[in-house]
Amino acid sequence: MTDMRVRFSTLWVFAVFNYLYADILTLMDPEILRQLTTGRVGSLQMTQGLLLGAAILIETAIAMVLLSRVLHYRANRWANMVIGALHTVAVALSLVIGGGTPAPYYLLIAVIEIACTSLIIWYAWRWKPDAALATGS
Repeated sequence: MTDMRVRFSTLWVFAVFNYLYADILTLMDPEILRQLTTGRVGSLQMTQGLLLGAAILIETAIAMVLLSRVLHYRANRWANMVIGALHTVAVALSLVIGGGTPAPYYLLIAVIEIACTSLIIWYAWRWKPDAALATGS
């Protein structure tokens, strides 16, 4: 896979599937489900603002699937670095904000998500304009 656009898009699809599956598994966790019904999970109060922020966060990852394929080199490179960093930090924070030790399933998926977004950042950082021109941008 020599085209960086395809590589980025594929990595974002992989990340999105992991984000969604972590959320599905979390909804099957009896303790988390009990907390959700109270409106508070760990130290987090489930507010409309928090849910809007979560929606915006996941939408940035979903948008990167498309944007990675259509943005020109410079915007593409920066978008992947910035959004990749945002998601890396968000997942890392999710491991410590909830209060307590994360469930093993969540820890596993979080490590995979962090590895994926870190790889996106690394590829974007190393992506050179010559490589972009060679792939038709």
